[in-house]
Amino acid sequence: MPPTFTLGLPLNRRDVLISASAFAASFAFPLGTARAAGPATRDTPEGEHSMGFVTTNDDVQIFYKDWGPKDAQPIVFHHGWPLSSDDWDAQMLFFLSKGCRVVAHDRRGHGRSEQVTDGHDIDHYAADAFAVAKALDLKNAVHIGHSTGGGEVARYIGRHGTKRVAKAVLIGAVPPLMLRTAENPGGLPIDAFDQLRTAVLNDRSQFFMELAEPFYGGNRPNAKVSQGLKHSFWLQGMLCGFNAAYDCIKAFSETDFTEDLKRFDVPTLIIHGDDDQIVPIGAAAMLSSKLVKGSILKVYKGAPHGLCSTMKDQVNQELLNFIGRERESTQVA
Repeated sequence: MPPTFTLGLPLNRRDVLISASAFAASFAFPLGTARAAGPATRDTPEGEHSMGFVTTNDDVQIFYKDWGPKDAQPIVFHHGWPLSSDDWDAQMLFFLSKGCRVVAHDRRGHGRSEQVTDGHDIDHYAADAFAVAKALDLKNAVHIGHSTGGGEVARYIGRHGTKRVAKAVLIGAVPPLMLRTAENPGGLPIDAFDQLRTAVLNDRSQFFMELAEPFYGGNRPNAKVSQGLKHSFWLQGMLCGFNAAYDCIKAFSETDFTEDLKRFDVPTLIIHGDDDQIVPIGAAAMLSSKLVKGSILKVYKGAPHGLCSTMKDQVNQELLNFIGRERESTQVA
């Protein structure tokens, strides 16, 4: 059954004021005032945090974070819709504490990256990610993608190969194809995505408030999802350009990643919650794990789509274990 996106999220005046204050505060930082045509030009001592912009082939400025020792193995994070690289902060801080180099970028039109008219499709997303990897000279990297970011990782490998890639991880990812077709009868009907588009057009602010509930499983009995986490989702969503938020729905729902997944030739971990209300597991991880040869499938019982936040400790340990071990055969946990 398609996910429900019309859940009621009661808001009082205090909630609205807190949200508005958080959103306004985000503009207190000069996020887009110092752009470079490549990695940040200032000298950054090894181990310190750095961030900057990379310019793509079609002249789009992509924001990135690059933390940790530059000679360590890079772990590259690809975020979901309608979020930003900030959605990975719990994972980035964890792996930074383990001595890793952690990199994440804001997809074009999302977060602090440039808001542009064109290119809100998976091919451009993958090309932008490759531009970041090339500019920062990331080699032997582990690429981790959540939701739409998982599709980005799949297309990245499908188009650019694994010369710079050591391992891949897909978490709650959209591949191989979300849309129901004759060849993909288990997918969601186009009506489900039309409802998303309508909701974004009608009142995206309220919609993002409501979407945070099923995203993190907050609508389930005895769920404990903080208001702060839901506000963070809303804030990141509102920083996404209006056209980018709208166009990305087509990108993540109608792109077929089947051939990309078949090209994977590196150890791959696939994680998915069996209570994912946004990207149902049946037409996603259960199929992707069969297309990626030798992949490891981990099914998290009762986990929502936003499990990297609600189950961050378990996910972080899972990722740490996978990154540190050799290829194994597929297994379901």
